[in-house]
Amino acid sequence: MKVKEAMNPGVITVSPFTKPLEAFEKMYKNGVRRLFVLDENEKPIGVVSYTDLIGTLGSLKPRTSDIEDIRVVDIMIEDLIIISADDRIEDAANLMLRADISGLLVLEYEKPVGVITKTDICRLVAAGILIPV
Repeated sequence: MKVKEAMNPGVITVSPFTKPLEAFEKMYKNGVRRLFVLDENEKPIGVVSYTDLIGTLGSLKPRTSDIEDIRVVDIMIEDLIIISADDRIEDAANLMLRADISGLLVLEYEKPVGVITKTDICRLVAAGILIPV
């Protein structure tokens, strides 16, 4: 089975200059735990997770203006791990295990088209569609 057959279509993104609180609100509104960061050319340059945002927002003193100076680019993970829509689900699972991450950005023709997560893969196993080796 190919990644594109199991991925969540669409990608929730932010610009590098988005404020952390705005990013957190976007996560909450869309029910996701990660946002992919795209540059002005729509090229993926990083990912920011729920944990990254909570850590950043929780470490700031409420009375300071620090929060106004911080942007997603300051806290995002730049080593973005991606997979092709035409790759196999097994390859996605192995990549997530090796990198110890819970989701991958899916690209097709160098454009973000979806996200595949460990939860998606577990659902396939539970449904008997994917047999673990």
